[in-house]
Amino acid sequence: MMRAIAALLLVFPVTAVATDRGPSTPQERKQALEYIRHFKADPLNPNLKAEAQWVMEWTREVPDIRLDLCTSFYKMPKAEFKDGQVLFSAMVLAQTAFVLENPDRQDDGLAQVQAGVEGVLRVYEMLIQANSKDREPFLDKLIKLREGGTLAQFVKLHAAPACEN
Repeated sequence: MMRAIAALLLVFPVTAVATDRGPSTPQERKQALEYIRHFKADPLNPNLKAEAQWVMEWTREVPDIRLDLCTSFYKMPKAEFKDGQVLFSAMVLAQTAFVLENPDRQDDGLAQVQAGVEGVLRVYEMLIQANSKDREPFLDKLIKLREGGTLAQFVKLHAAPACEN
C-alpha cells in the first residue's frame, strides 16, 4: 500500500496546489462537511465516490486548507488490498473534517494525523464487517491500541519523528 499511497500523493500532494482562486467559502466548507458525513456513514457506497473526490480536489485548490498527510509511521495495507483507495480517502476526509471543525488547530499536524488514523480505522472496521477476509494485521493492532486507550500515544510516539519535514 505504501507504493499506492506514494502514487496517490503524487496525484494529491500534501500541500495545496497553487491556483488563482481565493480561500474557501462558508458554503464550500459546509458542503465539504456534508459530503464527509455521507462518506463516513457509507464509505462503501460507490455513488459517493464523486463527493469524496470533490472534497479531495477542493482541499488541494483552496489556499486556506492545509493537510499533513503523513502515513510513513504506520503500515497501510498492501498495494493489492482492494480497498486501499477507500482507506486513503477516509484518511484525507477525516483530516479535512478535523481542520474544518477545528480551524484554530489547522497547524497541529499531530492532531490531524490522529484524526486521519481514526478515520482509517472507522472505515476499516466497516470493510471488515462487509468482508472479514480482508483483515490487515497492523490495522487490527491499531484498533486494539484504540480500544486500550493508547492509540493517541502510539501516534504521538511514531508520527512525530516520522512525519516531521
